[in-house]
Amino acid sequence: MSDRFRPQHVEAWRRDGCALIENLFTADEVAAVAADFETVFGRTEGAAEGLSKKKEGELGRFNAAQFKTFDAVPFDCSPALNLIGVHPALVAFAKQALGVDAVQLYQCQAWAKFTGDADYDQPFHCDFVNHTLTAPSEDAHLNCVTILNYFSDVTEAHGPAHYVTRTDSAKIAGPEATLDSDPAFQARLQDQLKRVARSSASAAGSAMAYSIDVFHRGTNMTAPLGHRYAVMACFKRAGDEAIGYHAWPFHNQKPWKRIFDHATPQQLACFGVQLPGDRFWTEETLRRAQVRYPGWDLTPYREAMISA
Repeated sequence: MSDRFRPQHVEAWRRDGCALIENLFTADEVAAVAADFETVFGRTEGAAEGLSKKKEGELGRFNAAQFKTFDAVPFDCSPALNLIGVHPALVAFAKQALGVDAVQLYQCQAWAKFTGDADYDQPFHCDFVNHTLTAPSEDAHLNCVTILNYFSDVTEAHGPAHYVTRTDSAKIAGPEATLDSDPAFQARLQDQLKRVARSSASAAGSAMAYSIDVFHRGTNMTAPLGHRYAVMACFKRAGDEAIGYHAWPFHNQKPWKRIFDHATPQQLACFGVQLPGDRFWTEETLRRAQVRYPGWDLTPYREAMISA
């Protein structure tokens, strides 16, 4: 068990589908990641007022502007932001939550929000719709873990995610209700969920871990000149082909050397890279890998071959 979280957090995730973990990251880690956000997105301030485009009585809706500053790793910046999604504490939490020895990172994005750039209010929804082609399991171990990590202080005016615990939502509707497109049904559902929703508002360095069957929604940015820096990190059991989002090799034009030059073998394994000692590694595959990433320290992989 990592010293960054407690057994109660894992228990809450398994029972309620959600756990808010405060102070998961150190002040130095937060500062380094926040500095990278400024480098990548080139700004720290939003507008003086929030933007509202909702219809009367509407809780929120999805729109493209919400995702304008939402992008996947890696970035041309320091290792701080590029590797925060595979921070040992996040990997440890995912393994504990899912009850497995190996996990893979199947989604990881930096999400910068700025007051006035969009109306960030969304309806309550469940993420299984775009994380699997089937449905979430009633066994939490067979699902996956999404962790929303904050690298700026998030008050109610800074767009915190709102969520409904599985315990509370079970009295209203199952996760499949997110698929119902009937406006009248959705209006009733949104109203009922809003009544029992909780907020993830918390200090920089905190994280909200939740499951794909948990109702949640983004809320609007209203703080004058406000910004919100967050990183989404999603983990699944290694080898679970039913869950997915990114195909990392598809994004091969991104600066992957920023990750390979600094990550540990265990962190790279979260992206699907074979661990040292795997039979994939031969003198030839090591040579080819070194050509692709000249700065990658392949010593652990070579040493594992020698000792095998």
